[in-house]
Amino acid sequence: MPLKTYGVLVARAVDTRREGAADTPHYQIHLIDDHGTHYRIAVNVESQEQPSELLYLVHEDFRHPVTDRLTGLAGGWNALPPGPGGPNLDFVRGNLFDPSKMRALPPDVEGPDNDLADILDHYVRDAVEDPTARLYAFGERWGPEQKIKDKVFGFLPGNGVHDIHMNQGNSPKFRQSDGVWQDGGLLIHFPGRSRWVAVFLAFQSQEWKTDDVTGHALPPGGGTRPEPDSQPVRIVAALVNPLGPAPERENVTLINASPDPVDLTGWRVIDRLGHGGTVPPGTLAPGACLLVPLTNGAQLGNHGGEISLLDADGRKVHGVSYTAGQAGREGWSVVF
Repeated sequence: MPLKTYGVLVARAVDTRREGAADTPHYQIHLIDDHGTHYRIAVNVESQEQPSELLYLVHEDFRHPVTDRLTGLAGGWNALPPGPGGPNLDFVRGNLFDPSKMRALPPDVEGPDNDLADILDHYVRDAVEDPTARLYAFGERWGPEQKIKDKVFGFLPGNGVHDIHMNQGNSPKFRQSDGVWQDGGLLIHFPGRSRWVAVFLAFQSQEWKTDDVTGHALPPGGGTRPEPDSQPVRIVAALVNPLGPAPERENVTLINASPDPVDLTGWRVIDRLGHGGTVPPGTLAPGACLLVPLTNGAQLGNHGGEISLLDADGRKVHGVSYTAGQAGREGWSVVF
């Protein structure tokens, strides 16, 4: 069963609090939206399950089409319908980052810049000190609790967002929270610097191959986080804005980076909405490239998008994303 109230909070960070030892310690953030409503963002920094250290990844200059999809959202809480149509986050399908680059950190240890709370504090405190910065917190809403003060910052009514982490591929204990296009995360926009910072978190107990409908692990124990450069066939370029009027003939270029031939029979290239065409069947030789024309309604929009490569079993092999800026030059391929 997916999260009940998934969405994104758009507000200004005004204070933070680091929790000490607890059953599930959090890094707490106090936010106020443009209407004066107070919220608390509870960010997990330790897991209840072993290994207890969370995986994290920070992009200090995050460039992805999801930031354009956030443009125009009202300040405050924005409920997001399920599916890929909006700015929803999905760590498996959204091509937000390379999971192999995530690293584990302890929650809170003595010394500077050596734990997850330190990492969060560095970027969130920067946003607190910049009155123009806005924090976009993806997760599950709780409250407002009309008669209960917030237990950390003391405002009334209690109100906030949690599950600011991957929300699929969970262990059996937390399987009820599995879903697709409902992952949590923190995006911070600094308009004066024309920059977005993104923070992504996941538990080491979570699996990275998940069912496209339920978000459950597929199969349990068989979807560990990919190792760096472990995928033999990858997307290396895409012609997303060909010369000439629409409908344009878009294509994607694949490369077999491995020393072994790979049978591509039954493989597909798809867009964010799952539309796509079949890769020409046959074997791709070591070091060889293949140009795949897009068919069956797949669209690589000029305003940014995501492209994924699926194997014959329908499992994601590789994925990339591109921005409107990258797609702006007509006739040029975007190189990944």
